[in-house]
Amino acid sequence: MKIRAAVFRDESGHPSIEEIDLAGPGPGEVLVRMVATGVCHTDHKSAGPGPVPKPVVLGHEGAGVVEAIGAGVTKVVPGDHVVMTFGSCGRCISCEEAEPAYCHSGFEYCFTCKPPGRGTYLSSAKGPINGYFFSQSSFATHSIGFERNIVKIRKDVPLEIMGPLGCGIQTGAGAVLNDFKLQPGKTLAVFGVGALGLSAIMAGRIAGASRIIAIDRHKHRVDLAKELGAHDGIVAGAESVIGDVMKASPGGVDFALDTTGVLSVMRQAIDCLAPRGNAGFVTSPWDGSELGLNVRNLLMGRKVRGIIEGNSNPDVFIPRLVDYWKDGRFPFDKLIKFYKFEDIDKAFHDSETGDTVKPVLRME
Repeated sequence: MKIRAAVFRDESGHPSIEEIDLAGPGPGEVLVRMVATGVCHTDHKSAGPGPVPKPVVLGHEGAGVVEAIGAGVTKVVPGDHVVMTFGSCGRCISCEEAEPAYCHSGFEYCFTCKPPGRGTYLSSAKGPINGYFFSQSSFATHSIGFERNIVKIRKDVPLEIMGPLGCGIQTGAGAVLNDFKLQPGKTLAVFGVGALGLSAIMAGRIAGASRIIAIDRHKHRVDLAKELGAHDGIVAGAESVIGDVMKASPGGVDFALDTTGVLSVMRQAIDCLAPRGNAGFVTSPWDGSELGLNVRNLLMGRKVRGIIEGNSNPDVFIPRLVDYWKDGRFPFDKLIKFYKFEDIDKAFHDSETGDTVKPVLRME
């Protein structure tokens, strides 16, 4: 079939909207008509130099309606409303233990655009185009995913806002609810309150945190964090904010979450922990830089952990977040600004500058 897609043909980071050919769905695959797709920081990075092959269709926060299913698919039927999420193999020990975020083949299913046993399904007159980015490539009017990364959701919610649950929103909320398992009365500091950090703050409120501290260099984001549940907001500058965090939570915090991937900020998240506190990181420096740690400081029971996709089992966690939204407890729609599909370059720009927390592309 003919579809329209944003094709990144080089490492400039700027796509062209093209009419291309899509084949499928094949066995175990699902064809989804996209309604809307979120724009994530990982899309920005993958559009430039790096491991993702070009030309490619990116996008990994898709939401839409099932149009067709391949042989063997039983999870969904045409007409179902779905969110598309990250890919996983379903066979490794992590997947078997319902922790697909730590799939042993996760890199292949998300970044190589060539998952095991699958060929190219996108093409144009110029030749083949890489797809399957995060097992979906949803910057397009239609997308193909695997049955494992398709999550059926209820039909009484607006589908156009649901895509970001597939990555950014579940990452921040899941870090707090799934990985930290934050209990009522505990304290939480969030470094960087973009889409991930604000989702963590809303999750902290759901979990009953007694003190939530939001830290960001953008005052308007700190203000939004306080509106969404943070008790304290700190506008960061060139100096360390550890003293400000300690003032808000004497003795340190029980949990600190860094969403920036900036080494100096990651170190601050660790250094503001109370004894037995936990620091989590949901991203890392793109260049693979290493983080130095004060081992003596860790001896007081402090822990450091990496967290992918909020340690989420999407089939369970995404419908749970939808229910929270429906109940008015998780208003992530306040983070969203809509853009026309053709305005993808502006959506990328506004996300990079911090003007928009979570851009979402509507497929008209």
